Amino acid sequence: MTWLITGGAGYIGAHVARAMTDAGERVLALDDLSAGVPARLPEGVPLIQGSSLDGDLLKRVLAEHAVTGVVHLAARKQVAESVAQPTRYYRENVGGLATLLDAVAEAGVRRFVFSSSAAVYGNPDVDLITEDTPCAPVNPYGETKLTGEWLVRAAGRAHGISTVCLRYFNVAGAAAPELADTGVFNIVPMVFDRLTRDEAPRIFGDDYPTPDGTCVRDYIHVADLAEAHLAAARRLSDPIGDLTVNIGRGEGVSVRELIDVIGEITGDARPPVVEGRRPGDAPRAVASAARAADELGWTARRSVGEMVDSAWRGWLLHHGG
Repeated sequence: MTWLITGGAGYIGAHVARAMTDAGERVLALDDLSAGVPARLPEGVPLIQGSSLDGDLLKRVLAEHAVTGVVHLAARKQVAESVAQPTRYYRENVGGLATLLDAVAEAGVRRFVFSSSAAVYGNPDVDLITEDTPCAPVNPYGETKLTGEWLVRAAGRAHGISTVCLRYFNVAGAAAPELADTGVFNIVPMVFDRLTRDEAPRIFGDDYPTPDGTCVRDYIHVADLAEAHLAAARRLSDPIGDLTVNIGRGEGVSVRELIDVIGEITGDARPPVVEGRRPGDAPRAVASAARAADELGWTARRSVGEMVDSAWRGWLLHHGG
């Protein structure tokens, strides 16, 4: 087996590459390096610089490396950016996926893992989100991920490709400091950034119908997420049609609880500043993780404390403190 990981030099992609190579899988990476860092890749993993929008390049890579499976992670993923630039998001996230699937079908590749998102659900009013919870995305990013799932399943049926769509919840942490997320777009690095600048963390809304009034989310360690990709890839060793799976811990953590954990680990437990709600934030978004256990034999193993501790060590390496 030879696996192509698109977006393989990115934050999540590099973790997937490491998990798969550590497990003995042969891997190569495709990345346009808009957010990827070549040094993140494990030694010996070839890196092809290019875009999933480049059909000729994809066909050449799939043929020259005798690729037998694809893990597609390359995508734009910032919600606010997607609202401001919806056509770019559809062009890159959906158009790039369509181009890749054409190349995959032509090359006779029969295994495909798609990086989706809990953003496909929107803001459902349920205690646990199952894979059967209706999808109603509330921003262009989520729309492109749901459209991507439809496209993956349709191409799978048309061309005999077995597919798995993984719906990630909130990803944090690092398997090693050098693999840490260097952006400041998600809550953990956003709090780190505030503390590093000697500012209090911010909470957007403390009047939600939750135990402490702040939003509740499901956080997943990126190393656990990488192991889920390995489990999905190995599940595709037998033809399965299509499978859609939530990837989360199945446990809710409030924003205030998360900030408390960050305070304990960083040693900076200053009280957060409460500001007004942000548009579109759901009170609660927690995964049901049962299908992942049943279908992939995978469950998350790492705690929120481990996520924050590993993320903090990575933050100090890249940003100082």
